[in-house]
Amino acid sequence: MAQLDDLPPLRDVIAAHGLDARKSLGQNFLLDLNLTSRIARSAGSLEDCTVLEIGPGPGGLTRALLAAGAKKVVAIEKDSRCLPALAEISARYPGRLEVVEGDALKLDPVALTGGGNIRIAANLPYNVGTQLLLNWITTPDWPPFWSSLTLMFQKEVGERITAPPGSKAYGRLGVLAGWRCKGGILFDISPKAFTPPPKVTSAVVHLTPNPAPLPCELTALERITAAAFGQRRKMLRSSLKALSPEAEQLVEQAGIEPTARAEEIDIAGFVNLANVFRAAGAV
Repeated sequence: MAQLDDLPPLRDVIAAHGLDARKSLGQNFLLDLNLTSRIARSAGSLEDCTVLEIGPGPGGLTRALLAAGAKKVVAIEKDSRCLPALAEISARYPGRLEVVEGDALKLDPVALTGGGNIRIAANLPYNVGTQLLLNWITTPDWPPFWSSLTLMFQKEVGERITAPPGSKAYGRLGVLAGWRCKGGILFDISPKAFTPPPKVTSAVVHLTPNPAPLPCELTALERITAAAFGQRRKMLRSSLKALSPEAEQLVEQAGIEPTARAEEIDIAGFVNLANVFRAAGAV
């Protein structure tokens, strides 16, 4: 594939700025332009969007998002070593790239992006990816500030996010994501595409908000799923007893067999459980 722009190849950028990927920051740099462009395209039409990117590193995906026509990219980078490389991209795309130095877990994405049509696209650092996703899908306001998420995770995490009931990967993360979002895994990325190569395959996940999730209080659903999957081998009548001594009766009231286990319950079932337990004052 031809260069996206007239900036130096990413390998040259990394060498020029001495950007060795650091495990402590969850860094693995994606250098394949075909793949960064594919991720950018997967985010949808970007012409009228502000794209929020977390952990741009040397800017491979950043460049692909800008080349794909993103009106603006707001990139949050914790590693100050990467800022000079990102400044070169900013100079190439005047007024379209804003780089924010800081920890994405501690920054307000709404304040940074200024509202409007916001898409989030990122090769998320491995060590904070799941928590960032939870922050975005458990925001109190729904529909959320973002219109889509196009995110790279370890494949195992991607499978947990999109897992159906009954599967080995199905758990609390899959229930919360499936309750509030629609989507799935788009494609896998081999470890060989990264510098340094991670030990695991990665996966790109695309999610859009479900505009009308089944009515349920978020806190109640979080507590029910935490208790149920915290002891996933136990029957619900046992795993939910920590929430209420009347757990067996409440599970029956929700229309579920008390002998069922967490992985057998679909999202609607967990919503019913959360609503019944909340009405009983148990969550």
